[in-house]
Amino acid sequence: MKVTNVEKKEKSTVELTIQVEAAEFEEAVQKAYLKNRSRIAVPGFRKGKAPRKIIENMYGAGVFYEEAINAVYPGAYEAAVKEQGLEDMGHPVMDIVEVGKDGLAFTALVSVRPEVKLNQYKGLTAPKTVAEVTEEDIEKELQPYVRRATRLVAVEREIQKGDTAVIDFEGFDNGVAFEGGKGENYSLEIGSGSFVPGFEDQLIGLKAGDEKDLDITFPEDYVKELAGKSVVFKIKVHEVKESQAPQVDDEFAKDVSEFETLADFKKDLGEKLAKRREDQAQENFENAIMEQLVDNLEAEIPDGMVETQLDRIMDEYAMRMQSQGMSMKDYMDMMGMNANMMRASAKPAALRQVQLELALTAVAEAENMEISEEDCEKEIANLADQYKLSVDQVKATISTDMLKRDLRLQKASELVIAEAKVGEAPEKKEEEAPTEKPKRTRKKKTDEAAQAE
Repeated sequence: MKVTNVEKKEKSTVELTIQVEAAEFEEAVQKAYLKNRSRIAVPGFRKGKAPRKIIENMYGAGVFYEEAINAVYPGAYEAAVKEQGLEDMGHPVMDIVEVGKDGLAFTALVSVRPEVKLNQYKGLTAPKTVAEVTEEDIEKELQPYVRRATRLVAVEREIQKGDTAVIDFEGFDNGVAFEGGKGENYSLEIGSGSFVPGFEDQLIGLKAGDEKDLDITFPEDYVKELAGKSVVFKIKVHEVKESQAPQVDDEFAKDVSEFETLADFKKDLGEKLAKRREDQAQENFENAIMEQLVDNLEAEIPDGMVETQLDRIMDEYAMRMQSQGMSMKDYMDMMGMNANMMRASAKPAALRQVQLELALTAVAEAENMEISEEDCEKEIANLADQYKLSVDQVKATISTDMLKRDLRLQKASELVIAEAKVGEAPEKKEEEAPTEKPKRTRKKKTDEAAQAE
């Protein structure tokens, strides 16, 4: 292998022209022949016994080229990138220049880590508003406890809206009972809208023991068999129940919480709500600061770098689905999407993640941040405790280099947040809409092109 040309291209890419010598490529072609000859039928020869020249004469001189290219390309590409001292960010684009008896020549468009210019990263400002907790807010926090303690109690009176009626019902279409129109001892909340329009309203005013025929017309968009039809429901009321909420007092507080008084319970609810609002406000503040940090980044990000991040996102999706007992294919079918649609929807997030990593890396470099072995050991211990694993198990699953990278980015993030201030956010600059460039496609040029194809 030798690199015959190196050319810097746009968007942090470098195009390498790589030559695989004739002898090396010939060896790969011969291996492809030996591997595939048993599957190629040649008249007059038993399978696997036809000489290579005979097969090439029948199917073209390039019959084994594709497999040979796939065999030599990865090693040649890796060696070329290493020789040029490039940091490969993934998803190279390869084009065949020439393939034949003189060997293989191809170009590889390599995505490299872009040069980064980061403007201000200290003293960034963003608003941070924490809503005050009012008595009304605390009452709303109290309501779920009240609802859970509310009981349905039988009453001797006529049905009112909001009551629950225990009924038997059966529907008839021209005197004939229809499927799915019957129920016994059914508890129906009046006003819930769970039955066909008009049904619940006609129960109001009835009491336990009453029977009645309800004239109902089904909506036009109902099931085909009943859509638009006028039917009769025969109903009988067995019981009328009303919701009785508990007395909200000290005894209630004792029943639903660990507190002895309602005042203490409300105080705790207020403090917890205030903490949630503070946490949410802080999260919003930090997100806004990180957005500003990214906006202050200047870098030509290669497509390959974004595609590599997309790969990670898709892998995370798949792992998340698997942990929930669902395959990625089933998830996409359920969402009405395919893999290309999933990647397209996740691409903006992938780009933002790449931008944020580059910005935080620039901060870490500007501040000469380093991660010690002690820092790594501490984090490994934390992870072991969090996931209930041994330290050795964690070490076996985590790359030390990746862990150091993540800790360094976290350290940079903490510095940016610590240096940020609460205030008015700066106005965003107008961004030009990016133009979509056509993707490069793979092409071949051979010394025996027609046959090789």
